[in-house]
Amino acid sequence: MPTLLSARNLETWYGPVRALHGVALDVREGQIVAVLGANGAGKTTLLNTLAGVLSPSKGSIGLNGQRIDGLDADEVARNGVILVPEGRQVFPFLSVAENLAMGAYARAKGAAVTRDLDQVYEWFPRLKERHRQAAGLLSGGEQQMVAIGRAYMGRPRLLLLDEPSLGLSPLFTKEIFSIVRRIRDQAGIAVLVVEQNAAIALASADHGYVLELGRVVASDSCAALAQRQDIKDFYLGGPSHAASESGMEPTRSMRRRSAWA
Repeated sequence: MPTLLSARNLETWYGPVRALHGVALDVREGQIVAVLGANGAGKTTLLNTLAGVLSPSKGSIGLNGQRIDGLDADEVARNGVILVPEGRQVFPFLSVAENLAMGAYARAKGAAVTRDLDQVYEWFPRLKERHRQAAGLLSGGEQQMVAIGRAYMGRPRLLLLDEPSLGLSPLFTKEIFSIVRRIRDQAGIAVLVVEQNAAIALASADHGYVLELGRVVASDSCAALAQRQDIKDFYLGGPSHAASESGMEPTRSMRRRSAWA
């Protein structure tokens, strides 16, 4: 599969604090890529940098060979890289239908937009049932559906998902990731997903990256990552995993035991 997005040597700062240290990653056409890491590892910073919300101080971001790292967020979105931010951020006083329409604001109205709206309602039938309801009155899982549907209405080539399972029940989490796979399989849209639930991320994605303190410390197929003992210990079970789930950074001893430290 050809490379869709390629980031090289990214450095992003928050004032005097460097959040990304020379990060490099690739997303291929039609691929789901997962980014794992503890809180504070730089995952959200990475997505915001790729989406143009933050500007890297160093490095490059290419989309189909064209540089996009100098573009504003709206220009990046128009080029087909669309972010679904952490916490969903729906427009609470607008209806479900109005929220979805906002995703297509840059597109000419017509049959293509109508077809895409029908596709969203096919993937998320409960949104069709609630299309007149204010989005702020929906459950967290339903709001996540609205956020993903709204992003799809922008016709992305690459969908950036930041913690899509945050605050959701296991049932909704499973449903959301099932739809993510259908979006890739049926619409051919590549997905880069940041996710704390490592088990479902590794089971759903093709390739994975592990971030630690702003650096990529592991990169492999998700099948291979899921078999690594260090990944199992820290993300899929054991005391290190418990620390991660509680939001703690890995300790020095954890990192020393890890093959990717």
